[in-house]
Amino acid sequence: MVSRVEHPASGYKKLFETVEELNEPITAEVTGSIPSWLGGSLLRMGPGLFEIGSEPFYHVFDGQAMIHKFDLKNGQVTYYRKFIKTDAYVRNMTEKRIVITEFGTTAYPDPCKNIFSRFFTYFQGIEVTDNCMVNIYPAGEDFYACTETNFITKVDPESLETLKRVDLCKYVSVNGVTAHPHREEDGTLYNIGNCFGKNMSLAYNIVRIPGPQKDKSDPIEKSQVLLQLPSSERLKPSYVHSFGMTDNYFVFVEQPIKINLLKFLSSWSIRGANYMDCFEANESMGTWFHLATKDPCGYLSTHKFRTSAFNVFHHINAYEDQGFIVVDLCTWKGHDFVYNYLYLANMRGNWDEVKKAAMRAPQPEVRRYVLPLDIHREEQGKNLVSLPYTTATAALHRDGTIWLEPEVLFSGPRQAFEFPQINYSQCCGKKYSFAYGLGLNHFVPDRIVKLNVQTKQTWVWQEEDAYPSEPLFVASPEATEEDDGLLLSILVKPGAERPGSLLILKAADLTEVARAEVDVIIPVTLHGLYKP
Repeated sequence: MVSRVEHPASGYKKLFETVEELNEPITAEVTGSIPSWLGGSLLRMGPGLFEIGSEPFYHVFDGQAMIHKFDLKNGQVTYYRKFIKTDAYVRNMTEKRIVITEFGTTAYPDPCKNIFSRFFTYFQGIEVTDNCMVNIYPAGEDFYACTETNFITKVDPESLETLKRVDLCKYVSVNGVTAHPHREEDGTLYNIGNCFGKNMSLAYNIVRIPGPQKDKSDPIEKSQVLLQLPSSERLKPSYVHSFGMTDNYFVFVEQPIKINLLKFLSSWSIRGANYMDCFEANESMGTWFHLATKDPCGYLSTHKFRTSAFNVFHHINAYEDQGFIVVDLCTWKGHDFVYNYLYLANMRGNWDEVKKAAMRAPQPEVRRYVLPLDIHREEQGKNLVSLPYTTATAALHRDGTIWLEPEVLFSGPRQAFEFPQINYSQCCGKKYSFAYGLGLNHFVPDRIVKLNVQTKQTWVWQEEDAYPSEPLFVASPEATEEDDGLLLSILVKPGAERPGSLLILKAADLTEVARAEVDVIIPVTLHGLYKP
């Protein structure tokens, strides 16, 4: 463990360079000792192709999907990777240009076509990408790579082969879902997505996918919408990347980063645009918290929780305690977080521009909000939160809204705690103590951080000129403590002889247990899972 290192991130740019597939797994060189019980696969998703011909992708969500796998068996490790053969990838490679618009990259008609055919192309409708490079999750006995659209891609976790594309719109009414579904012990999945109904009415649908079926049928075919949550604006849905779930409630944070549907439809069809061109900030609305019960499923319309404007990618956890719902979030103030945090134009270009953007951006924080469930009209103006371990407050206003003020759990100068993970199987939806995440230094992940959300104590692992990925927690077989286990992360050291590695840390104190190094560089990965 070393002290915080200031760096120009020149090495980090190497994580945004195109790499090739591997024809077969390669053996890693292991240092340290991998516990005998740790046998399985670390699967990670991210972009692996950052340009098609001379046309670059401009956002980390746009690079073409690549799946990575570190296999662990009897203390030995192999590494393998392949591109996901999505429709977007196959067509891009066939035509040798970008043919489908992505999150931050606009596709234009074939310049070889005449003006009439190009004009016609613009009015053929919106073609949604299936570039599933954000995350991977199990559904039933299968595994699906996903982005944030209605398309998910079934993959073989052993061979990494692409099996089939699935359109969720065939089964449930959604126009897209988050890349972070929640999973219960029996394999049931819950997710949330936008839905555009009659007369352009807008809602957020909570979707349920059942667990493995006794008759071996596909559980996705049995997907259903459980509930609709209202939108604060009819034609402007909020950007949704994740949501919260407790034992008995769903928590949806409606943030002020909006997608202007009129701009989306007109710009896309007439002059060409991408998703981010249609984003806008409405900080005057603040941020709204919506609650819904799980069983039976119902919207708590009388509980109008409001707070000042912030934006969020990732929920850490939510849980119930003594009549309250506690919600822990990685928050960003100001809409620059979406643009600067993930834009490749900066990461691959001028580091000074990245640093300037980071200096302009308001301070990111880990925040705790507490939502009271038992509310009485006569308690106007007083703090309704009585939990002894938090300074978060909630006050009932005359108009019936409950105004929330947070407790800050983590904050640092131009630093952020992001890509959070917990001991999910034990703690999701329950009171917990520890979160693990990436420390971002001017938007660049150069540390792994452990945060005690009760005491605010932190532990840091860092190595000079090294860039880790989201740390995934794996519990020890005989664990008795919440943090008794290991953290798995992909570590990239661009200047090293073996630049890519699997890093294994002890979750209790972030000391290194082992690493497995390979002689190929590994591009940036976003999310993934550990498959025992």
